[in-house]
Amino acid sequence: MRFQQIITALLCCFVVPQAAQSAAYKNFRVAIYVPVNSTRRLADPASFEREFARVSSQLKFDKVYIEAYRDREFATDAELETVKREFQAKGIQTSGGITLAAGGWPGGQFGTFDYENPADRAECERAARLAARHFDEVILDDFFFYTMKTDADIAAKGNRSWTDYRLAKMREASRDLVLGPAKQENPQVRMIIKYPNWYEHFHGLGYDLADEAHMFDAIYTGTETRDPVITDQLLQQYESYEIVRYFSNIRPGANLGGWVDTYSIRSIDRYAEQLWDTLFAKAPEQTLFEWSAMASERPATAGTRPWAKQTTSFEWSSIARAHPNAGWATAANEALHIADGVVGALGRPVGVASYRPPHATGEDFLHNYIGNLGVPIELYPEYPATAHTVLLTQAAASDPQIIAKIDASLHSGANVIVTSGFLEAMQGRGFDQLAEWRTTGHTIAIDRYFDGFGAGNGTELKEPGKTRPVLFPEVHFYTNDSWGIIRGVAAAKGFPIILMNHYSKGTIYLWTMPENFGDLYSLPQPMVTRIKNYLFGDLPVRIDAPDHVALFAYDNGAFVVENFRDDAATVHIARNGQKTTEATTIPPHSFRLFRRR
Repeated sequence: MRFQQIITALLCCFVVPQAAQSAAYKNFRVAIYVPVNSTRRLADPASFEREFARVSSQLKFDKVYIEAYRDREFATDAELETVKREFQAKGIQTSGGITLAAGGWPGGQFGTFDYENPADRAECERAARLAARHFDEVILDDFFFYTMKTDADIAAKGNRSWTDYRLAKMREASRDLVLGPAKQENPQVRMIIKYPNWYEHFHGLGYDLADEAHMFDAIYTGTETRDPVITDQLLQQYESYEIVRYFSNIRPGANLGGWVDTYSIRSIDRYAEQLWDTLFAKAPEQTLFEWSAMASERPATAGTRPWAKQTTSFEWSSIARAHPNAGWATAANEALHIADGVVGALGRPVGVASYRPPHATGEDFLHNYIGNLGVPIELYPEYPATAHTVLLTQAAASDPQIIAKIDASLHSGANVIVTSGFLEAMQGRGFDQLAEWRTTGHTIAIDRYFDGFGAGNGTELKEPGKTRPVLFPEVHFYTNDSWGIIRGVAAAKGFPIILMNHYSKGTIYLWTMPENFGDLYSLPQPMVTRIKNYLFGDLPVRIDAPDHVALFAYDNGAFVVENFRDDAATVHIARNGQKTTEATTIPPHSFRLFRRR
């Protein structure tokens, strides 16, 4: 026995301890998620050596999440220990993962566990215990939600809404089926819940950013926005940044990273952009989903890239020439090293303070369309009472105390911007104590826009090629009580796009949104720029740019301008409230870092 202990100790000397591993990047960690089918395959030593050599020859990474369970498939204890030991021997940190999903349903709907079904509940608990038994950190991939409507579910719901029932049921499942059993199995385990990208609809499926997010030891962020045209979610590019900021304000210091996959994109540059924007939001870790994509022998698909001959931030043509058969691991490695050269220069992110209560609904994902217009957004789960400028979309109307909070901001001298969706939701709920505005229920097709108010003439805000009529809700107001700073014109009648009304020491503005938020991109650039100057003049930096050019600002004076367009964008930059601007050109699908002068 003594001899065996000595031999074991000597062998351990040749294993690189996780803590001794040097970081692959200066400003963040990079992890790869290993799904259970890959876990089981990698338990074969030959497969592990072959695939690890392929991945590590293309990509630097610090960590892996080794999955123990997904879609009714379990890894064995022996397989988990073998794969964990092999990665640790290579100097790679190891954590566990589970995906509490029950496979796909016919027609494409995701199959979730039925948390009224004893067999599913037992399987959920078994998966949590298995992972916790082998790892001191375990992450839940983003299927810990609830879609089932069996007879047992219907009976258990009773007279509650599906949202209320599912929120309560998933809090109970978190406590009794995941956290409790995992902590019993391993009191040291840290349990992380990874939330997906569709945060506006979470509560309807039982995901709970108000309570459940604080039950777990930490949270994680799905930042995969993929392509905003061909995918069914139509998520805007800016969300890869904005969702990290929102979740970081939900759990300050406990939002551990962002998560991007390789799916559903038309050009490989879109993959790089998702990684960059996650890291520009100051995510401390980037997870790449998933191991098989990184280990694949097939080259990555470049996609349609009409800008391929231009010099861009992510020059895939040059990368592919330098690395024959370059795969997704090569693409990730190049994008991550580009970001690592920038992130260290960035301070704490700053933006226009906006408010979305965790279970709110209304004007879904509007903040990301605004972000794509070049307005940096900082989204909070609580009312940002100390902010000098506050932006309130319809989601904020779910707060029963919202009028009192706006009143307090205005009395302190703040600017409060409300959208037409917020105004509509607040009709008959006290908003007229602030300003006598109301939506009429009519929509107007507007194709001309004018700047200026008071006595005198307006200046038309126009741009060649952007003359298509856009539908806006009609808003009624009293002339001279409020001023239409920017107005739309249809035939011989004007309609307010931006309304202003002074109140106490502050100013309240109305921003009338198109019926289709995508039509924000159809508005003339001079009009959008005037809106930004009027509403967000206190930002440390503003840009005059086409749509799909984003601005990321930081408290140390640095900022990043990123162009998501397929063509180059001319950008005029105004710093610190100055009227003079500097001009720059940002190539397609590229960004530029600006430092404090």
